[in-house]
Amino acid sequence: MSRATRFAVPLVAVMFFLPLAILSKAETGDVKHNVRQNAKSASDQSYAASITDPSKMSPRQLAELKADILMARKEYTQAIDGYNKLLVEEPKNAGLMNKMGVAYQELDDMIRAERFYKKAMHADKHFASPINNFGTVEYTRKRYGKAIDAYKKALNLSPDSATVFGNLGYAYFANKEYPRAMDSFASALKLDPTIFDRKGGYGAIIQQRTTTDPGLFYYYVAESFAKTGDAIHAAHYLKLSRDNNYPDFMKAETDPAFAKVIKDPAMQEVLVVPPSYTTTASKQFHN
Repeated sequence: MSRATRFAVPLVAVMFFLPLAILSKAETGDVKHNVRQNAKSASDQSYAASITDPSKMSPRQLAELKADILMARKEYTQAIDGYNKLLVEEPKNAGLMNKMGVAYQELDDMIRAERFYKKAMHADKHFASPINNFGTVEYTRKRYGKAIDAYKKALNLSPDSATVFGNLGYAYFANKEYPRAMDSFASALKLDPTIFDRKGGYGAIIQQRTTTDPGLFYYYVAESFAKTGDAIHAAHYLKLSRDNNYPDFMKAETDPAFAKVIKDPAMQEVLVVPPSYTTTASKQFHN
């Protein structure tokens, strides 16, 4: 991010900032959240802090904001054009490279996405987001071991990232390393209880929610919440486990992980009428 001198630019501000004024609250939040995720310097942080005040933004910052807004609106091709113009002037800007990678990944162009993530990783070896995002590319390609390696490297740089812990959990789950998956999910939930309700953005990507056994996956998530005593979320994910045809979800009645919450009305409501597919068979995945 350049450190261009700030000055008032009323006309440019109107042209570039008008789209932000008509963004939904959720979109504006996405822009702010992801700008903070990509902040790499004092000037980046200044940009994040001034994002709702165009009078404090330089023409350079306004140009990036315009591209960020396009990303929030899923107009990825136009966002790429905006970031690419900035990269011509700032060819070593890792934050812009990372955003380019995310935009290409959203367009399912994994080759270009990987290329830009690697460029960002090379430009700034201490930037966790492109390493995490490269992991999501490997996960999409079902190279779970390589994805796990990438997420671990990202966590070494950003140990408090719920997003990366969640992604690591998905990779372990896909690799059938269930105890490790649960540990990672538990870490993610401790840092951010809403992690499984978020879809990520264009800073650090939250892994695609694809799994060959969604019922089992949701049971594990329910377990994670139950262990913390959060009955509402535990019941919510146990219901999803039931609705995704996990035949052993009734095991929650005797599973020690649910002991803290099993008598809660929300839990009992889920368990009171087992669906017809429920069996007494037990999969050998639980401790």
